[in-house]
Amino acid sequence: MRLTKLLSPLVAASLLFAASLPARAEAPPVPLLWKVSDADNSLYLLGSFHMLLPGDYPLSRDVDEAFAEAEALLFEMSPQEMASPTLALQMGQAALRGDGTTLDSELTPALREQLRAWTERNDAVLRGQGMAPEMLQMFEPWFVALTVSMVDMVQAGYAADLGLDQHFASAAEAAGKPTAGLETARQQIDFLDGMARTEQLQYLADVLESALAGNEELARLHAAWRGGDPEQVWQLAGAEMRARYPELYRHINVQRNDAWLPELEARLAAPGTDDTLVVVGALHLLGEDGLVEKLRARGHRVERICSACGATGGQ
Repeated sequence: MRLTKLLSPLVAASLLFAASLPARAEAPPVPLLWKVSDADNSLYLLGSFHMLLPGDYPLSRDVDEAFAEAEALLFEMSPQEMASPTLALQMGQAALRGDGTTLDSELTPALREQLRAWTERNDAVLRGQGMAPEMLQMFEPWFVALTVSMVDMVQAGYAADLGLDQHFASAAEAAGKPTAGLETARQQIDFLDGMARTEQLQYLADVLESALAGNEELARLHAAWRGGDPEQVWQLAGAEMRARYPELYRHINVQRNDAWLPELEARLAAPGTDDTLVVVGALHLLGEDGLVEKLRARGHRVERICSACGATGGQ
């Protein structure tokens, strides 16, 4: 389960590892892009992958046109906070163990062995970023799980500064378009730090198993995102998370989507004809709990924008 890539830009924004990057792809990704409209305003909802490859650019013409039409951009977290030099510090401080124990004290023998095998494999990468492997023992399981996920993606060639959030934050700044966040960095950290201990340990076990198995799951998820296949992305990420970690799914996906709806509807209801491009993790848009279906259920007109697949109207 690659919850990091589809739900939150927090770690991708704060851990910018260097990467060896593969060649450019021939065709742009098919976007997970919807247009939500009322009488005069529109929202463009774009499903992000928070770390990407050089071959994922250039983007689709549909996405470029949505950016051109939007007067403002809205992200999970504001670009100013994403770029803050204190973000990684805030995150690390929240994850520090305060009871004098080590991470290993919480792990089963099998999970300790998996973590040891992973740290041995990635020793040079961790040290290159100023983190000796033994330092992981100082942190709570959720932070170590996210670190494993980030390092693993970088080893596979993905880069945080190529993620859609970073791309459009830079584009908005260059174009002089205002930006804002749906929540603060503190709120995102609290969502992660508020995970139940059992879920943190399940999450760590999940990412270690995936990393040690060679990241076939990551490749499938990225391919589904590139192909603009909402059902496949949902099955690979959302359906699995809801089944394996129902409380975590509710806590960091459903609750956050519900908290964002008033801001999205306020932009639709605002006077004038200003449109907004909303760039959030793809999973926030998908499934019955996603923003697309929630806004449709509230009576808004919703259409898929996808020239490559011919999808319109209710898709």
